Amino acid sequence: MSEPGSLRDLAYATLRQRIVEVALKPGERLVERDLAAELNVSRIPLREALRMLAAEGLVVIVPGKGALVSPFTPADVRDLFDVREVLESLAARLAAARASAESVERLEKRLEECRAATADADVTRIAAANAAFHAEIIDLADNPLLTSLMSPLAARTEWLFRLTSSRDPAEQCSEHEELFALIAAGDADGAAASAYAHIAAGRAPSTALASTWSEPTVDPEAVAKRRRRRT
Repeated sequence: MSEPGSLRDLAYATLRQRIVEVALKPGERLVERDLAAELNVSRIPLREALRMLAAEGLVVIVPGKGALVSPFTPADVRDLFDVREVLESLAARLAAARASAESVERLEKRLEECRAATADADVTRIAAANAAFHAEIIDLADNPLLTSLMSPLAARTEWLFRLTSSRDPAEQCSEHEELFALIAAGDADGAAASAYAHIAAGRAPSTALASTWSEPTVDPEAVAKRRRRRT
């Protein structure tokens, strides 16, 4: 018999992937009975998995009403960009200041994944590769506090990339090329400015797209509760 923790992790990983890849859409209700039967787990590990997803901002849990995929509203997108613009530009600055042959090689491998996915026009791989490129920069910043602050945003960032796949991937890859070159050159100021500009360029189109995927009929109480917990 599988351990409860492994069943929880299986449910978490499966649902996380489905949400990030938009197999489950923003605002979609998650019926525990159906999910437990489909994933072949009991309600207890499933509920633990849903709580983990809620901590990452992918799920909203309303007491007495159940769970739903986060609506990921334009306001949510705005909040995510507010944080990413500041913290990811700091990460780029630190990554450049601490650049080494090894760290540059690691980042270049991530960039090659972005290039290959873009060349193949594979939207799922593009989203995953772009998210991995940004995550690598945070890792190369070598600042545990920064890593801990950014870690809960990783899933939402990849989800955003998938939901905004209609944006020009070649342009984004080109911006990654510029950012990589500045980090590799050890240009801390240039890397920070490039990272900020790269992220800021996505704010307006991503916010506009959010109005097309956000579910207008989502229970307003669920969103209100989530926002109160964040303030």
